[in-house]
Amino acid sequence: MTAPARMPTLFIPHGGGPCFFMPNPPDHPKLWDKMAAYLRAIASTLPAKPTAIVVISGHWEETHVTVNAGPAPGMMFDYSGFPPHTYQLRYPAPGSPELAAEIRGLLGKAGILTGSNDKRGYDHGVFVPFLLMFPDADIPVVQVSLLNNLDPAQHLAVGRALEPLRDKGVLIVGSGMSYHNMYNFRTNTHSLDKASQEFDVWLGDALADPDARDRKLAHWDEAPGARHSHPREEHLLPLMVVAGAAGDDKGEKKFNDVIWGKVLSGFQFG
Repeated sequence: MTAPARMPTLFIPHGGGPCFFMPNPPDHPKLWDKMAAYLRAIASTLPAKPTAIVVISGHWEETHVTVNAGPAPGMMFDYSGFPPHTYQLRYPAPGSPELAAEIRGLLGKAGILTGSNDKRGYDHGVFVPFLLMFPDADIPVVQVSLLNNLDPAQHLAVGRALEPLRDKGVLIVGSGMSYHNMYNFRTNTHSLDKASQEFDVWLGDALADPDARDRKLAHWDEAPGARHSHPREEHLLPLMVVAGAAGDDKGEKKFNDVIWGKVLSGFQFG
């Protein structure tokens, strides 16, 4: 029997709400097109079809690392004010109680406290990008929460504990945004936000250096443009998990765009 291909880890931008399922605004007619094309192409770049997917979204925080153990998670429409059809989206990918238990076991061996939730549905940080990435919804998906203490070092440790899953063909995906200052996003400007650019450059350099990556990410808020780009870091922390699971693999920038003047990137390890 052939061993599963070792999977990379990914940090993807998931856009704004159900943005890929609405028309782009008239003043930005191609606003989300490049990001959507990047997400649609990801599956074709993987070494094989994943046996399962572990996803960490910027939209789930708990006191302990909590694993979705439901066999068939439903939908969680955790956005508001969008057109009615965006509340009819469906992503019927199965869960995996067995993988959820394995995840909890790995985290427990690393001394990380865990919880289980078999009722929660997929939030929009999961179903919105996955409808583009894996539209057949035929790969088991297990979502893992962030810690609500927002400690970057602890999220790196979560990722390190999960790294062995990669050798079982499991794809580990962090779904967030490399820039997430919603107040500034709403300025809807064409002008380049230089602070977002500075942070994006720093982030790319930090992720490309496995020897110093953990140290730099643990103190990410000291980077140029850091708190301007992330007044609150919940959308950056999924990156810490996938970087922790990267082992010695370099981080490579696979996507880069400017959305309303703000620089955004996606990264891959391995």
